[in-house]
Amino acid sequence: MASFVNCIMLKKYVLLFAFMLSQVNSEENDHVHKHATEYTKDDFSAEIQKKNHFVMFHAPWCGHCQRLEPTWEQLAEMSNQEDNIKIAKVDCTTDHSLCTEHDVTGYPTLKFFKAGEAKGTKYRGRNDLSSLISFLSDQLGTAFGSGDVASLPPGAVNSLLELTTDTFYKHVFTGYHFINFYAPWCGFCKKLAPVWEELANSLRNNNHVSISRVDCISHPIVCEKFEIEGFPTMLWIEDGKKVDKYTGQRTHEELKAYVSKMLDKGEDQVKTDNSDSTAHAVLSLTGESFKHGIEKGVSFVKFFAPWCGHCKRLAQIWKDLGKKFVTDDNVKIIKVDCTLDVSKELCNEQEVDGFPTLYLYRDGVKVSEYIGAPILDDLYEFVMNHVQPHDEL
Repeated sequence: MASFVNCIMLKKYVLLFAFMLSQVNSEENDHVHKHATEYTKDDFSAEIQKKNHFVMFHAPWCGHCQRLEPTWEQLAEMSNQEDNIKIAKVDCTTDHSLCTEHDVTGYPTLKFFKAGEAKGTKYRGRNDLSSLISFLSDQLGTAFGSGDVASLPPGAVNSLLELTTDTFYKHVFTGYHFINFYAPWCGFCKKLAPVWEELANSLRNNNHVSISRVDCISHPIVCEKFEIEGFPTMLWIEDGKKVDKYTGQRTHEELKAYVSKMLDKGEDQVKTDNSDSTAHAVLSLTGESFKHGIEKGVSFVKFFAPWCGHCKRLAQIWKDLGKKFVTDDNVKIIKVDCTLDVSKELCNEQEVDGFPTLYLYRDGVKVSEYIGAPILDDLYEFVMNHVQPHDEL
């Protein structure tokens, strides 16, 4: 009985300590100097008329917003040296009507507002510092932050990501991923932790791979799906599919060499699979030809951007999918480049919020979005599931 009471008291002390620590962290954060300007519905419309603005519409609870926050503050600090642009934020949990007015349907949504104009241009790129700077330079027609970028600390482009049940599948949907599945109580995991962080940091500017980890105690469903039986387990995942299990030495040098080897193998596979015979199996449409191009039959459309790494890795799979339907007059495999001026409005109308986005249309009407892994057989089955019921009618 005494030991039970002691456990209860210990738990209370732990909770009290955690609360006190959170209060300290909150106070510390309150004293961090913020460079981004906070707007509300009361001043937003008037302020964006005066100067160019780049605005982040966000929610405090949004994990993606929290990860973007330090980069957004870096961008805002750089804007202090610029006369023609201001970096700002709008909290959509307190100004919901303002966010609705600007078609904000997900967080974070980033929009550039040209001085004097009420309608913004939606940003669709990566949320790293260099991509944001490139976008601003294009919008402003002049180099943003020239001379200041090198002096800033490196942004967390591909630094260590903590994945959850909610974020895991969308994250590994396309591309190359090296993931550490661990348990917080595991001694070997604790020993690996700083090495894994070092690996992520050393590859943060590598656009071809992401380094991440998953807490299997907090997110058992993910770990069960990938048949994790011990900790730590390090898997190489490509386009949502397990490709290899790492069994080598757990040093930074060995882990980094393994990543290089797996990336080289992936590049060799792309070169081997590349074939001109599939060049015409995929139909390229633009905003001008889209409506006519999808008005009959089943159309499976990939909305993409040429600079998007996930899109590049999907390109060959998409060609192979097109080849499977090249003799089927009822099915068209299509791609739309959303960076072309002639297609930007189309992509906005079709609610393309990220790249690649895969929509299926029947007789000109959008009927479904593909959100599974970019695996050729799965993509083929997805199309056939929509073709067969249609043909039976």
